[in-house]
Amino acid sequence: MEIERTAHARGRLLWPVAAWFWALQFAVLNPLLAVLLVEVYGATPSQVGWVLGAYNAGGFVASLVIPTLADRAGDYLRPLLFCALVGVGLVAALVLTRSLPIAVIALVVLGGPPGVGSTLLFAQLRHEGAPPVRVIRTRAIVSFAWVVGPPLAAFSTGVVGTSAAFLLLAAISLLNVLGALLLLRRRGPVAAADVAQRPRLLAQLRGWSPWAVVTAFTLLQATNIATVTVATLFVTRDLHAPIGWAGVVLGTAALVEIPALMTIGRLHERVPTRALLATGWAAGVLYYGLVTLVHEPWQLLALQPLNAWFFATVAGVGLTVFQTVFPSPGLASGLFTNTRRVGAVLSGLLIAGLGVVADPYRAVYAAAAGTVVLVLVGGWIATAVTARDRCAFDAR
Repeated sequence: MEIERTAHARGRLLWPVAAWFWALQFAVLNPLLAVLLVEVYGATPSQVGWVLGAYNAGGFVASLVIPTLADRAGDYLRPLLFCALVGVGLVAALVLTRSLPIAVIALVVLGGPPGVGSTLLFAQLRHEGAPPVRVIRTRAIVSFAWVVGPPLAAFSTGVVGTSAAFLLLAAISLLNVLGALLLLRRRGPVAAADVAQRPRLLAQLRGWSPWAVVTAFTLLQATNIATVTVATLFVTRDLHAPIGWAGVVLGTAALVEIPALMTIGRLHERVPTRALLATGWAAGVLYYGLVTLVHEPWQLLALQPLNAWFFATVAGVGLTVFQTVFPSPGLASGLFTNTRRVGAVLSGLLIAGLGVVADPYRAVYAAAAGTVVLVLVGGWIATAVTARDRCAFDAR
């Protein structure tokens, strides 16, 4: 009995460790990618933009195709192992070449699958019937990796050089392979019956309701990305504060997000999902709206708990919402991942569009507040229409 308990505890520990290293891989790679392109492969600023665009396009395709294929097989851990091995191949290709065209091909062809690792982990959790609280707690581990990853990458590269970045990425990639093998070893047989009972892919995408959910969370992700993107410029240009204040503000938001996610995970067992989302979106409206009135950096810092609560509901509760709306775990996680990718594109358009106004960075926060209000109103209308239709159906 004691041996069984120990094995179960190790199995439970394996999930957060795996989530940590999959998230850490890209928390290290993404901040360093532009630096590596310039210093190792001699890319110009214009080339950096094109390469990053092609790299993200490859990631977008991979995050839809690989989870969808995994859904058909009802198997998410063998594709996870495949993605881990491709991650090792990506690092090897980048280490072995100093040619920019070859590096670009490696990033586009081999860079997409490793980015699907976290998506497949969340799909497997759903496949195993994990409750929302466990999904949200795992998401908190991902957030913590993104707090640690960028400074770890910057410190190691600054002290040792770009060789340290490659060594760090290689070590993480190999650990992801090991983690995937251990997860495969401890899992039970694939539940083919569960796969057969799921609706077909096209059936899950029919109707306005699934796409309303996708649109709402894409817009919410766009507000977060846009405001984070202009935060440093807002601090230095509008608040006339040292750039260090921007690091303090962004770091505080990331740190507070972790306990926010843990709290939401506990509340999710007792509070309806819609109520949790409403509190988060209301916090978003308050945060973005109040930032437009800020004139001192400490005031912006004091508002970060609202920002953290808002994004924790988007990132944590949002994932469980997608897993409820879309029965196929891979499709749900893949679509949710891509709300952030598409949101990044929309955020760029928003920033560019507001660049012509007199106070562009403050205007981004105002537009973000308006966007969250729009989502809130749309959600209320959708709920009212659904309730009306249900009552009409029951009356028959």
